[in-house]
Amino acid sequence: MSALSPLMTLGAGATESRLQPVIAAVLEGGSPEDRILAATRALQEAGEAGRSEIAEWISRLVPIESLVPEIYREWRPLVRDSMMYVFAHLSDQRLAAKLVEQVDLPPDSEPVRRLLTLISKMPGIQKFGQVIARNRHLDRSVKTALSELENGLNDVDAGMIGGIIVDELGAALYRYEVEVTPEVFSEASVSAVVRFTWSNPDNGRRERGVFKVRKPYVPAYFAEDMNLLQGLSRFLAKDSQFEKGIGEVAKTVGEVRMLLEHELDFVREQATLVEAYRTYRYTSGVRVPGPIPQLSTPCVTAMTDERGVKVTEALPRSRRGRERIAEQLIEALVAAPLLSRDEYSLLHADPHAGNLFYDEQTREIVLLDWALAERVSIEARRHVALLVILTLMRDALGMAREIIELSLNAAGDAGKRKIVLERVRAFFDSLAPGEEPDALDAMRLLDGLALEGIRFPTSLAMFRKVLFTLDGVLHDIAGPDIRLDHGIVREFLLRLASSYGFHHAPLTLRDFLTLQQSALFFPLRQWAMARVWPRTRAVGA
Repeated sequence: MSALSPLMTLGAGATESRLQPVIAAVLEGGSPEDRILAATRALQEAGEAGRSEIAEWISRLVPIESLVPEIYREWRPLVRDSMMYVFAHLSDQRLAAKLVEQVDLPPDSEPVRRLLTLISKMPGIQKFGQVIARNRHLDRSVKTALSELENGLNDVDAGMIGGIIVDELGAALYRYEVEVTPEVFSEASVSAVVRFTWSNPDNGRRERGVFKVRKPYVPAYFAEDMNLLQGLSRFLAKDSQFEKGIGEVAKTVGEVRMLLEHELDFVREQATLVEAYRTYRYTSGVRVPGPIPQLSTPCVTAMTDERGVKVTEALPRSRRGRERIAEQLIEALVAAPLLSRDEYSLLHADPHAGNLFYDEQTREIVLLDWALAERVSIEARRHVALLVILTLMRDALGMAREIIELSLNAAGDAGKRKIVLERVRAFFDSLAPGEEPDALDAMRLLDGLALEGIRFPTSLAMFRKVLFTLDGVLHDIAGPDIRLDHGIVREFLLRLASSYGFHHAPLTLRDFLTLQQSALFFPLRQWAMARVWPRTRAVGA
């Protein structure tokens, strides 16, 4: 009862009488199911004003000050109002369940534990927090707390997941002598993973596998969560004090929708897993789980059980070992697809630390979760590779040319071509003489141009997302000294040397001439920038 005491003292008179039926329903005896049903009816009668009071209680129960550190205090009003909006607009039955769960927690439960319980069975909100957690510029304390959304989820039990497996696979469980481990191994926002063993008819041996099972409530709750997040974006847009954050909220909502839509499509993911397994099967230092189609359905994906630890936790006492892991990640996730000879190469488009394992015994990277993947054409990869190299060489005209080639609407529009060239030159003017631009600078430049009406293919947007996500992982593993673009160039030169110049995909021989010409003028550009930059700074001051 002590957990609900803040609600009881929020107000007097009309407020107290309006909420009294809700309080009574939550606290009365009976099973949780009975109390949830009674609280649902009481919430329906409490109306909009009553729900606002309950949202206020939730914001006190999980104080924003304990979740948002002092360094981000300017964001506390946005976080508080966002939390209140979500729970004021949550459906009656789901909100009733939240109230019962909170009251049933021990009174001294930590705010983080209350928060995780609060957002259980809310896949959209969980994914929203996971996306935010991937920002490398977040304070360490916030990243640690948000990492619980990958490691601390626990809203399904083994019995429920086992029942789904039995319903989906039926006689196949007996045919392949499947033995399922009686506990959930891990959980994500959309699915739960359990381990099993089975008899593989291809070799007659018993082998280890894992079932990735879609949680039963996710399809229905996903739709409501996305409506909540879209409504939240509109709500925040009406308040001028949140002008700074509304753009990021809207962008994150879009990313969450894309991620969850792909994660719900198990059939698509299974087909991608087959392709990824074939792509990396003979790649040294990289493993992809092998698909088990005999035990897969539209709601269950079966694959080989790949052991390892999260890449951010591997070899904690070996600096050189962690640098090697970072280099392997660049090769596997960026260089290999970018420098592939194939007409279309497969790109893992969600490379956060929870999807990347490291096997310390075999020294292999394990690439998990292929729900979000993209296929990038060799022509697009050619222009991206040139863009990265020309950025390092400070070649403004060359960069502008590649950006225009990558765009969907700038090549035939003189006005847009002018915008591209002006923004590229302004970018280089902002750099100090000794400051070395990198691939992420080029990607940020593309983001800025997109806001000015320059359109780019979806595959390029996905590639940018991969670079930014992976950059945060690399920073956590090996610090700021590991650079993506240096790794890409190194891998390209290694391929070129080992093939005696025959493997130069995706670049053409003509591209080499272009790069050689640009390299000849690199010292001159450096000299000119060293002379012009101080005067530019003085004029700007």
